[in-house]
Amino acid sequence: MTVHFIGAGPGAPDLLTLRGRDLIAASPVCLYAGSLVPEAVLAHAPEDARVVDTAPMTLDAIVQEMADADGRGEDVARVHSGDPSLYGAIAEQMRRLDDLGIAYDVTPGVPAYTAAAAELKTELTLPEVSQTIVLTRTAGKASGMPNRETLDVLGQSGATLAIHLSVRNIAQVQRELIPLYGADCPVVVVYRASWPDQQILRGTLGDIDAAIREAKLTRTALILVGQVLESRDFRDSDLYSPDHAHVLRPKRGGD
Repeated sequence: MTVHFIGAGPGAPDLLTLRGRDLIAASPVCLYAGSLVPEAVLAHAPEDARVVDTAPMTLDAIVQEMADADGRGEDVARVHSGDPSLYGAIAEQMRRLDDLGIAYDVTPGVPAYTAAAAELKTELTLPEVSQTIVLTRTAGKASGMPNRETLDVLGQSGATLAIHLSVRNIAQVQRELIPLYGADCPVVVVYRASWPDQQILRGTLGDIDAAIREAKLTRTALILVGQVLESRDFRDSDLYSPDHAHVLRPKRGGD
């Protein structure tokens, strides 16, 4: 028996990996993360599977479902949205399974920030503009932030920021980042990336709060901040330059 932690991707059901699909299809028990996992993903579960929405459940109750399945010798598909390694709360579940001696594995999923970049047709790492992406969040009711990981600290790098779970805290985002990035720095807010009801709001650090209020967004939105969102005059990468030789394209004699 194995508990399979599976990343369902950002929302579009066809962004589920083939491995994730096959593990769901082979598991008699499917535990999924509420409204964040589309019904089309759950449709891969066996017809007679036990399918449980864990949104209203406590950690103890979720682990008990896993332990009960272990007692029956039944595999469990534990389906999380996006990629389970990012704000997936899987570490605490795996720690409990370690204590119980229950085997588990992890299948990655497409994270929301890459789905958002795809929808925007934007590369988040541009030559001489930004070569670093910081995945972070602001403090919320469920989790605080370490002192060295606040936006006013992380933002000193000038890197592209992908700020999760923070649309309610947009005033804080502005307050901490405007001194570092400037009020005119491009911002894009992507609500439910890849879902049918996806919304994309564009603005700057100085005015994005008005767009968020007008759209009445309070959750399930990703905030992207950085010059890469509007850059058009960046230089080409050396990767495909005829002047750049490497092991797969060595410089020819006489060149």
